[in-house]
Amino acid sequence: MFDKILIANRGEIACRVAKTARRMGIKTVAVYSEADANAEHVKACDEAYLIGPAAATDSYLRADKILEVAQQSGAQAVHPGYGFLSENANFAKACKENDIVFVGPPESAIIAMGSKSEAKIVMTEAGVPLVPGYHGDEQSAEHLKQESLKVGFPQLIKATAGGGGKGMRVVANADEFDAALVSCRREAKASFGDDKVLIERYLTAPRHIELQVFADTHGNAVHLFERDCSIQRRHQKVIEEAPAPGMTESLREAMGKAAIDSAKAINYEGAGTVEFLLDTDGSFYFMEMNTRLQVEHPVSEMVSGQDLVEWQLLVASGQALPLRQDELHINGHAFEARIYAEAPDRDFLPATGALSYLKTPEQNAHVRVDTGVTQGDEVSMYYDPMIAKLITWDKDRDSALRQMKSALCDYEILGLSTNIEFLSRLFSAPEFAKGDFDTGFIEKNTAQLFPEKAQAPNDLLALTCLYQLLENRHSTLTNTDENDSFSPWVTQGGWLMNQPSFSRVHLSIDGLDKQLCARDEGDHYQLDIEDQHYTVSGEMLDENTLSAQINNHRLTASFLRKDQEINVLFAGKQWLFEVHDPRLESSDGDAAGGGLVAPMPGAVVAVLVKPDDEVKAGDALLVVEAMKMEHTIVAPKNGTVSEIFYAVGDQVEDGDELLSLT
Repeated sequence: MFDKILIANRGEIACRVAKTARRMGIKTVAVYSEADANAEHVKACDEAYLIGPAAATDSYLRADKILEVAQQSGAQAVHPGYGFLSENANFAKACKENDIVFVGPPESAIIAMGSKSEAKIVMTEAGVPLVPGYHGDEQSAEHLKQESLKVGFPQLIKATAGGGGKGMRVVANADEFDAALVSCRREAKASFGDDKVLIERYLTAPRHIELQVFADTHGNAVHLFERDCSIQRRHQKVIEEAPAPGMTESLREAMGKAAIDSAKAINYEGAGTVEFLLDTDGSFYFMEMNTRLQVEHPVSEMVSGQDLVEWQLLVASGQALPLRQDELHINGHAFEARIYAEAPDRDFLPATGALSYLKTPEQNAHVRVDTGVTQGDEVSMYYDPMIAKLITWDKDRDSALRQMKSALCDYEILGLSTNIEFLSRLFSAPEFAKGDFDTGFIEKNTAQLFPEKAQAPNDLLALTCLYQLLENRHSTLTNTDENDSFSPWVTQGGWLMNQPSFSRVHLSIDGLDKQLCARDEGDHYQLDIEDQHYTVSGEMLDENTLSAQINNHRLTASFLRKDQEINVLFAGKQWLFEVHDPRLESSDGDAAGGGLVAPMPGAVVAVLVKPDDEVKAGDALLVVEAMKMEHTIVAPKNGTVSEIFYAVGDQVEDGDELLSLT
C-alpha cells in the first residue's frame, strides 16, 4: 500500500479522498490554485502546493505541474477524483512514465471509453445493446445532417468526449438541427477540447440507470448494484438513489452482467460506471462508461457498506478486490441530493458569491454531508457551482426519503441563491415518492416544482419586524452608561416620557410595501398586521439565528443583513426583504435602462447579431458561458440592435449591459 498520495482535484471530492486516506494511514498532498489558497481541501491534507492561477486551465488541468509536485513531494500515486484530469489518457500515461501510480484504469481503457462513438463500437462487439444512431468519424455538417434524417426525431446530439451534460442538445425536428449542432460543438470544444459529436434517437420517457463496477489486476470484476439517476436538469443529475425503484432481480442480473461484460471488454481496472437508458418496455441500452469514480458514488457506499475510495487504493496498489459478487448485498436505501449555487427559477443559472451563512444538518448514521466549503467561502465563476452532496440512508425507500426531507429543512445557506428549496419540492412530489418518474420528470412537472411564490405569511412579517427592531436597538446603544441598560440615556431609539414608545418598520417584499408600527412594552412588542394583533418577543441566539415568541407560538428563523436587504430562512423557504430607512433613502432615482444584461458572471462565447440587425422576440442574440454552462440571451421583443458592448472572449459580470435594442 502507498505511504503518500497526491490528490489532483479540489472541493468535496478532494476532501472525501483525504478522509479515507487518513483512515488508512496514508499521507496526502493537495494542490491548489490561487483562488483556493484557503480552501477546505488544502486544510484536509498533510501538505499543499500552489500550482497556478484561478482558471482551471492554468492550474488543475496542468498535468505537468501536478506531476512535478508529485515528484517533489514524494507521492507514490495520484488520485484524480472526478472531472479535471480523471479521464485524461495522456495524464494516466505520463504518470506511468514517471513511475507514479495513476489511481484509475489503464490508458487503453480511458481511450476506449473516452470517445462515446468508439465506446459504442466496443460495446457492439461485446454484445451490449445500443440505442440506434450515428457514431461515425465523418463529421462534416452536411454528412451529420444526412445521418440526422436517417436517425429520426426526436434525437440527441452529444459530444463524443466528456460528460456531465456538457455538449448535449435535444433536437425535436430537422429545422432545429443546424443551430443545435453549432451550439453543441462550441460547448464540447470549450469543455473537452474536442467538438466531435454523435447522434442518437432520443427516448422520450427513459430512466437513467447506472451500474457501479470494479475490476482488479487479477482478473476479478464485480458490480456494486445500480443507481437511478433519472432526475436531471440541463442533462445533469440532481438526485440519485440506490437501489433503483421497481428494479427486479432478473433485470438487475441482466444489467449487472452487461456492465461487467463492458468492463472486461476493455480490460478495465479500478472503479467505473456503466450507464444505461432503461425504456418503458424493460429494454435497456448502453449509453456510456465513465472511467472514474462518480459524483454519486456515496449512495452505492451507503447500501453496500463499502468504502469505494479504499477499494480504489487497494486495486491501484495491486491487491485483489476485497469481496466477490456473491458476498455483496444491498442493505436499505440511499438518496443523494446535489446542493448547487444556482437559481432554479431562472433556468438553473449558476450563482456566485459568498456563503455568508452556512448551517448543515447534523451528521449521523442516516445523514452524510460531503462538502469542500465552510461558512464564508466563495463560490466563484471558475469552478463547478456544486456546494455539497447531501446523502441519506435508512432501512427502506420511504424511510430514507423522510430522512432526506428532514435534512433539507436543516440545510441553511444565505448569501447566494441555491437549489435547496427546489430540492425539497422535488422530494415532496407525490409521483417521486411513488417511484413514478423518468428523465423528463422536471419538465413534466413544472407547475408543481415551480409554483408561484406565496405571499409572505404574517408570522414571517412579525419575525422580520422583530429582527429589525432588535437590530435598531443594538445599533443605537451608546456608551453613556454601560452599567445601566435601562437608562433612557443609553439608547436613542424613540423613548418618550410618560408615553409608550412606538417604532415604525417599513419593509418591502416581492413589490409589496408593509408598514408596521410596534409598541415597545419593555420585554416585548405589540404590533398589528392586517387586522391581527401580535405580542412579539425574542432574542438573537447568535449573529444569524432569531428565537422568538409570537403570541403563544415559539418560532426560529435565520437572518442575514446586507445593507438595506434582509435575507430570511423561515420554514424551509428563503425570503428577501428590503428595509426602507428614511435616514438612508436617496433622492436619486434609478436610471432607466433599455439594454439586455448578463444573467451571471462569465465569458461571451458567441455574438450572433450586429448593429442595425432587425430581430424578433425569442431570437438568439448572444451566448454567455460560465461554470461549464452556456446561457443564450434572447430578444424579449421585436426591435433593432442599437449597440453591442462586448465581443467574443470578453469577461462580463452579473448585471453588465451586453447590448441595447430599440
